[in-house]
Amino acid sequence: MERQLDHERVEKIAFVLKTVAHPMRVAIIDALSVNEKMSVNDITAYLGLEQSLTSHHLSNMKMKGVLGSKREGKNIFYFLKMKEAPELIKILEDVNVMVF
Repeated sequence: MERQLDHERVEKIAFVLKTVAHPMRVAIIDALSVNEKMSVNDITAYLGLEQSLTSHHLSNMKMKGVLGSKREGKNIFYFLKMKEAPELIKILEDVNVMVF
């Protein structure tokens, strides 16, 4: 029996993979999967990253719908909008891919 792929689902997965295909972005998603919401300063300190580069990655992932944000006072807090992202990354970590 041949399995039919849902093209919309495959496209969504490919979109997520392209968006998170950077170690810093994976680290940000991991941090936000443990902490419900974090500010740029929280993420920068938590991961030991440079603030301008962190902000760049956060903005990009927000623009592509992986993250959401909410302003509270002077701070902007980021959260996972695409809840499937950590699970998708976990699945990929468990797949044994041969590199040629």
